[in-house]
Amino acid sequence: MKHLLSLFYLLLLASLFTTRPACAQTAVLPVEERLAEAQELYFDYKPQEALQAYLQISKDTQNKHAFLNAAFIALEQNNPRLAVDTAAAAYKIYPQDREVLEMTAGAYLADGQYAAAEKLLSQITPDPKRDGFLYINLARAQIGLGETELAKYNLHIATRSQTHQALANYLLGRLLEDEKKYQEAVEPFKQAATYDHQFIEAKKHYAFVLEKTKNFNEAYRQYRMLYFTDKKDIQVNQALQRLRPKITRPEKELTEHKEKREHTLVKPIFIPSEKQIKEIKIGLGVRPNGKPSDRKEVIFTPSHDFTITNAARKIIAKGKAKESWRVVLTGKTPQLIDPKGKKIPFQHDVTVIPVSNTAGEGHTIIVKHILSGVGMTWASMDDKEYRGKLQILHHAKLNTLIPINIVNLEEYLQGVISSEMPTLFPMDALRAQAVLARTYASKHFGKHRAYGYDVCDAQNCQVYGGVSAESERANAAVESTIGEILQYNNKPIESVFSANCGGITQSSKEAGWSETPYLQPVSDYKDFNFEELQPYHFKELLQYPHEAFSQYDKHVSLAAFRWTRVVDEPELQSVIKRQKKDIGRITAIIPLKRGRSGYVSQLRVKGTKGEVILNKENVIRNNLSLGMLRSSYFIVEPHYEKRQLKYFVFYGGGWGHGVGFDQTGAAGRADDGQDYKTILRHYFPLAELVNTEQP
Repeated sequence: MKHLLSLFYLLLLASLFTTRPACAQTAVLPVEERLAEAQELYFDYKPQEALQAYLQISKDTQNKHAFLNAAFIALEQNNPRLAVDTAAAAYKIYPQDREVLEMTAGAYLADGQYAAAEKLLSQITPDPKRDGFLYINLARAQIGLGETELAKYNLHIATRSQTHQALANYLLGRLLEDEKKYQEAVEPFKQAATYDHQFIEAKKHYAFVLEKTKNFNEAYRQYRMLYFTDKKDIQVNQALQRLRPKITRPEKELTEHKEKREHTLVKPIFIPSEKQIKEIKIGLGVRPNGKPSDRKEVIFTPSHDFTITNAARKIIAKGKAKESWRVVLTGKTPQLIDPKGKKIPFQHDVTVIPVSNTAGEGHTIIVKHILSGVGMTWASMDDKEYRGKLQILHHAKLNTLIPINIVNLEEYLQGVISSEMPTLFPMDALRAQAVLARTYASKHFGKHRAYGYDVCDAQNCQVYGGVSAESERANAAVESTIGEILQYNNKPIESVFSANCGGITQSSKEAGWSETPYLQPVSDYKDFNFEELQPYHFKELLQYPHEAFSQYDKHVSLAAFRWTRVVDEPELQSVIKRQKKDIGRITAIIPLKRGRSGYVSQLRVKGTKGEVILNKENVIRNNLSLGMLRSSYFIVEPHYEKRQLKYFVFYGGGWGHGVGFDQTGAAGRADDGQDYKTILRHYFPLAELVNTEQP
């Protein structure tokens, strides 16, 4: 071995083979109790104390789990040399153990000892379920050694494996790009971005090589999507300016604006006569925080004849079916403008009320240019269609126009379910989602009352797409659960949900919210007993596949269950400088608090000029990359080349905060035969399903 072992390693090896006096051996607790105590220290947010406890146990007992936990925590705490020493000591005792081999190789990779890592990785017995990651690590070691041809060979193999296909394609694309083989790099970057549309770095490099191969239209389209992810990114803005004169198709086509011309024939939802469903107001095209966006014009087209009332509810205008009208804000004066150009000034608000005189036929309103998905790569400005009435409010303080859709609660839910959950999911998953969406609306009715609406159409509340997002299956799920909500102590619960929990939900307390009795961790794993979880298992769970209900992959990408991101050091440095402060060149990312479910709730980013502490999962997700990470359930590994830190690799699980209901897990459970009531009981075991609309 070319590298000198640290003094700690020598002392540790010596202690492992030193016979302890019998009295000293009997004075300590059984190893299981000591491991449990060390585990409690870790989950009590005392990683350094836990590390020392595991090191002592490994020295006293040579326990494999103690070694692995110590090495894992040392890696987390940015002490790769200690991780190497600890794992290497375990390897001498357990040379055939795969977990020990993988941990030791990972420690060598993190410490930049690529020759040692490659040697160990080559000893691991092939396993189809784990080989993808093995070949990726081999390639990373070979990249560090400058053996690019071998690295490309192994990455090609990894791209065909069962796990981490996006990462393998991305790293392959980077090698080809570095060699200026731009045409060859296009496909791997495309594959990585297609597999995981949240892999922003893959999209950025994909756009770059497209430009290099003179595919200006597609390059512009990719950069445009990145622009919606982060409008302040300098490189993206420069690329858009550079490419705009070169595109050969209209910019409107390339930015994917969806124009809606024809109305949809909709059926009113059937409400039993004995039930009274209240109306709800939804703010449209809002910002990510649910507040109104800046808007000076609203263009709308009703499907049927309509009247327009003012704030006093007096009729000030009438219109014909399919006429396009406008409300325009000139200075601080809002005006209603008919198709002939007649201007009708008004104060505060107007309400558009279509009327259908045909039995069983509903009416809709098309509203132009509604912004959705702000901060995401799929953000767009589209025409959307809504049931019910349209209120257009002039917010005098903000001096903006706010389009507000007014519908009954059940019609609102029809526009939510398909926006929040794939409509091809099993019906009982859709029914469970309908109950949760209704519960959320009941709990948060009036959340944005200060702006004139009850809830917004963005993720700040629930994503609402109106008729444009409806489907027959989702509508049926709403109708089959009319009035049903979840309660705790006779009040609607906080029915939070995420797209994918990654295998286990986390408690509201661990997420940085208030402690809530019915928001506690529940497992979705089929082949892993979470009662036996130890800290090092997070590395195993996130880097290798494990069967879970949330691993369901029909009609949804597996990237939501397991994902990777590769963040270049200069990129992270720029993000931290822009969003927090200048801490110089980034040297380490260190989780400080990790809950029992694996989600990181506090993290330190160290730099050559200082450091920043990121608290809460949403802050962590928004400050470690361009755009945001899918979740805060991740481990992170540094990658060095020529002794210089080049990038960080994030291995993550889940999509969202991970609290409460898991949408993908619900689909997996429904696919397994569970009904929606059973599914809801699993995720909210203390809640009660009630029908608030019973006569």
